[in-house]
Amino acid sequence: MFDINLDLVKKYDRPGPRYTSYPTAPQFHGQFTRVDYLNEIIKTNAAINTPDLSLYFHIPFCDTLCYFCGCNMIISRNRERISAYIRYMKKEINLLNNYIKPERKVTQLHWGGGTPTHLKPEEISELSSYILQNFNFSDHAENGCEIDPRELTKEHLAALRQGGFNRISMGVQDFDERVQKAVNRIQPEEMTRKVVHWIRELNFDSINLDLIYGLPFQTVDEFSKTIEKIIEISPDRIALFNYAHVPWMKKHMNLIRPADIPSPEEKLEILKMSISKLTDAGYVFIGMDHFAKPDDDLSKALAEKRLYRNFQGYSTNSGADLYALGITSISQLGEVYAQNMKTEKEYYDSLDSSTLPITKGYRLNKDDIIRKHVIMKIMCDFELDFAAVEEKFNIDFENYFAWGLNNLGELIDDNLVKIDSGKLTVSEMGRLLIRNVAMNFDGFIERKEDTAKYSRTV
Repeated sequence: MFDINLDLVKKYDRPGPRYTSYPTAPQFHGQFTRVDYLNEIIKTNAAINTPDLSLYFHIPFCDTLCYFCGCNMIISRNRERISAYIRYMKKEINLLNNYIKPERKVTQLHWGGGTPTHLKPEEISELSSYILQNFNFSDHAENGCEIDPRELTKEHLAALRQGGFNRISMGVQDFDERVQKAVNRIQPEEMTRKVVHWIRELNFDSINLDLIYGLPFQTVDEFSKTIEKIIEISPDRIALFNYAHVPWMKKHMNLIRPADIPSPEEKLEILKMSISKLTDAGYVFIGMDHFAKPDDDLSKALAEKRLYRNFQGYSTNSGADLYALGITSISQLGEVYAQNMKTEKEYYDSLDSSTLPITKGYRLNKDDIIRKHVIMKIMCDFELDFAAVEEKFNIDFENYFAWGLNNLGELIDDNLVKIDSGKLTVSEMGRLLIRNVAMNFDGFIERKEDTAKYSRTV
């Protein structure tokens, strides 16, 4: 494994975007309307060579509140409310299908939340069947769903498998009981192991487990026990997320006492230990917070420079138009981003009037397109060929990005990046701080137009 320099991690630990998009979501605005989105849908579907499709369905409902959660979710056990939401997602499918070419292939499907498995097994079957009936799926599509083992039955998983899903992502966070109580997510180790056994028994292709470091009462010694157990369970992928304590954005995070959160020094030691154990166990460090087995598609995509990044994080499905359905979800196609209404009432009212439920969005200009390309190359390939960018966009790279290149001095001195023969290369240590590298090519930061509050980069 690479040498993790905690002094450097501490030095560069500052707020910054995660770059699941560029421009980032805080730049979206209400002047972008549903008409703008509709025009882009029509334009992209009229193209001769239309890209493949990626579909995201946001199912926001959860049974209980996890205090650490940063997602757009709704705590509800009202089954009629959930049934109504499914009916309206079908309406959104119908509305979009008036404009999407039927021959376009879906190569990726993802259900996120919330907790998609808060749906009953029969509701999972109902929605997944409707999706399969209305879209043309590739035989090799990656169809993933996020699950919560705490209210899960084997019937839920069987319904997902029958509905075409082949990948599962499950939150674990930490096996330590004291930590679980502090964040209101009681999930015994035996429960997680049982669900993993079911997933394998049902022949899903891939399992991802999510962990979080920086939660209340975590220590290096105790979290190392969780890491060792995860290695023993042997998922195909592991996401190791930094807990972002942002109570000004998520009020329920005030239920976590700042005094219980590990110190910055302890948190970094937890991170170092985790990366060391995972890479020593044979997992490939993809970048930022993702790990995968060497034979996993994510590791292969990294090696072959096919890695991609979107609102679901790192992906192997580059080039597809992303259509996102459900409240708060963000679509990405052509040269636009479009975000859906944030409340059920607005979402339902829009669909009842047969109009796309868009609340805001963004149309990329030429500068955005250039910078998006550069930032995504840095985030996904961990290298950048200046001449290739010049040829693609007819610019002088060093002149166009003079501000950012001038800012790289410290990163170069600290061996996080190097520039040689017109090529920027990120070191393995630099991958851990890749957000800091990418920020130097962000036009909104350069122009001091980005005033959003972000989570810290590590």
